[in-house]
Amino acid sequence: ILRIEDTDVERSTEEALRMQIEDLTWLGLNWDEGVDPQTLKSFGDCAPYKQSERLSIYKEHADKLLEAGKAYYDFRTDEELEALKAKAVADGSHRTPRPDPIVSLVEARARLSKGEKAAVRFRVDDIRDYILQDLVRGEVKFPSDMVGDFVVLRSNGMPVYNFCCAVDDALMKITHVFRAEEHLSNTLRQQMIYEAFGYKMPQFGHLSLVLGEDRQKLSKRHGATSCNEYKQRGYLPEALLNFLALLGWSPSDDREVYSLPELIEAFSETRLNPSGAVFDETKLKWMNATHLRALPSEELWKRLQPFLAEKNIECPEDSDWVSRALELFKTSMETLVDGIPLFMSVDDKHFAVGEEGREALTWETSKAVLQDWKKGLLTQNEYLTTEEFEALQNGIKDTAKVKGKHLFMPIRVAVIGKPHGSELKTLVPLIHRDSLVRRVDVCLKTMG
Repeated sequence: ILRIEDTDVERSTEEALRMQIEDLTWLGLNWDEGVDPQTLKSFGDCAPYKQSERLSIYKEHADKLLEAGKAYYDFRTDEELEALKAKAVADGSHRTPRPDPIVSLVEARARLSKGEKAAVRFRVDDIRDYILQDLVRGEVKFPSDMVGDFVVLRSNGMPVYNFCCAVDDALMKITHVFRAEEHLSNTLRQQMIYEAFGYKMPQFGHLSLVLGEDRQKLSKRHGATSCNEYKQRGYLPEALLNFLALLGWSPSDDREVYSLPELIEAFSETRLNPSGAVFDETKLKWMNATHLRALPSEELWKRLQPFLAEKNIECPEDSDWVSRALELFKTSMETLVDGIPLFMSVDDKHFAVGEEGREALTWETSKAVLQDWKKGLLTQNEYLTTEEFEALQNGIKDTAKVKGKHLFMPIRVAVIGKPHGSELKTLVPLIHRDSLVRRVDVCLKTMG
């Protein structure tokens, strides 16, 4: 079920919702009930699935509590409550005192009919310890007096998180609730709400927080913090999902690389770990490279296309050329973005001689090397083989009487515009002979 918890009106925008749905879809996490990814309309037996469209359900439940004397209307203003809270803290208590007297239900409804505003508070009268058998943390004990009477409906009619989620979990027959350990303190209020309605409580598991490498709670200062940012940086959804699944959970063996079906098969809540899990960017990049290099050539090429198109990089469409290029380049790729400079090197319109390349062209022997390089190219087929390139380079070594960096650096500048980069014996066979000739002409012109 995909449930949209959007009762915080200021923060719940359609743009944010669409981004969340896009992230889930990208990750391959699909749902059987919830909101349609395109129309955002609810579908499923428990519709609607947007909490903002379920307000009448929460009102009905609040009325049941009021009628049973388990809740009451609180007409105190925000200013009055803030003053009472400050006094309570000063007195060593964190419980908001109950209004004295509590307004009767008949009087409260009369005042509401005249336009007054009031919140609905849950009465905490049963002073005892509440026990939670947490699936991750074991037995957790809550003394009920750790909370005072708490709000279930705000004065504007909007429900609070603990109330609407407890009601929805019961009505939607949720069996397990896994959430961050920060929500552990919310569980006591939810237990009270389940009991008040006689609803069966789901099993709860409170997961460890994800930490930055400094072992502090992960935040924006640690780098990319949304799925969309990782998508833009060229990460694969299956790699990111694989990495996230291993934060706070471990399989029964030492294996680390999983597909989504394999993760589903291997998962068990008994392997969840209460300790904080560190978000290791280096490991994520390694995992992404592993998934990327395992992709079939056709699929890898398909995923590269949007990144290459964005930079206006054009490549031959011949499947044999694509396979050879990917075989060469993917060993140097950790993310899809890494493919941009690699494939840019085979597109003529992106060829330019850099400053470092210009220096190699000033060497005394460079002109002869490039003249011989061009002369040799003109005798070759459309694409050189590795063996033909090596034979041509060896011939230049003899005719120009040069070797080492004075041989291969000027040639590399004439191929990619800089003296350092990919192995020429594997890169040159990917570039059409005519392109290689045009590039060496640019260098010869630069040399005068």
